[in-house]
Amino acid sequence: MKKSANNSQKIVIKVGSSLLTGGGSLIVPEDLEKIVCGISGLVREGKKVILVTSGAVASGLSVLGFKKRPTALAELQAAAAAGQNILMQAYASEFAKHGLKCAQILITREDFHDRQRYLNARGTINTLLRHGVIPVINENDAVSTEEIKFGDNDTLSARVAAAVEADGLLILSDIDGLYERFDKSSGTGSHLLKEVASITPEIERLACGTDKMGCVGGMSTKIVAARIATNAGIPVILAHGLKSPLRAGFAPGEEHDGTRFSVANFTGAKKHWIAFEAQVKGRIIVDEGARAALTTQGRSLLAPGVKGVEGDFKAGQAVDICDIKGVCFARGKFNFSSSELI
Repeated sequence: MKKSANNSQKIVIKVGSSLLTGGGSLIVPEDLEKIVCGISGLVREGKKVILVTSGAVASGLSVLGFKKRPTALAELQAAAAAGQNILMQAYASEFAKHGLKCAQILITREDFHDRQRYLNARGTINTLLRHGVIPVINENDAVSTEEIKFGDNDTLSARVAAAVEADGLLILSDIDGLYERFDKSSGTGSHLLKEVASITPEIERLACGTDKMGCVGGMSTKIVAARIATNAGIPVILAHGLKSPLRAGFAPGEEHDGTRFSVANFTGAKKHWIAFEAQVKGRIIVDEGARAALTTQGRSLLAPGVKGVEGDFKAGQAVDICDIKGVCFARGKFNFSSSELI
């Protein structure tokens, strides 16, 4: 995947729930106006923008009379169903003020697990962009139990960016970026990191969760998203969403807000899909010789190196490859079914 050397063209922008609602349960009109104005400015610069937005559950809380985020699954789904309509109406109205149109796409994890559905989603997004329409993407929280319980739109935005082969991912939040030290109680940090060359264990330890009313995740999910995107050859910027003008300089040397994460080594779109999106159907246990052949010698896995099989999978399905200690070190598609290996 070759990225543009200077001015990024196709970018994914993720807007967090706390940015839209100020950490409460209602969309703040003035803040939404600033966010859309910033995005519209990037469109005027020639960017093709894909928006991944949180805020459906938070928007629906007041409709159902909740004063805090519920924990019951049915109530979360109901809030998402009620809030999605409010959220899209708000976006459509604001974008129209700038002469722009938008379209809603609701996605589940299953849409990324299945290769054909994954490609279909990419085709829909790219078709909307060709027609000058901004795709507005959210998880289908109203029907997908897994998405509400485990999902977050930070990693969804990274997966979307990888799927459409974006030139950059801009994650907008209510903080300025990744800090060396951050106080959750006051929401303030010190020593903002402008550049992150690689996501090391030290960088991961800087992340923290969140207890805000309308959102899930926090800095930890943003680090996960940055890892997914940079491994797909896509630079990431984490910045405050209410800055004006909104700057999205992804190339080295370009001015940018917040924290910029540099691109990692990229092995190709198909391998990235297998590594991050394909649904794993089982595990293959291999000996040390097979591990060395796969990791250091660039060779294929041969049957004599297989010492065990876990799960029920067919030929061509994704499996994890683990050593005899149980450490999984690779993922790929195998040419044999589990029954043929037993």
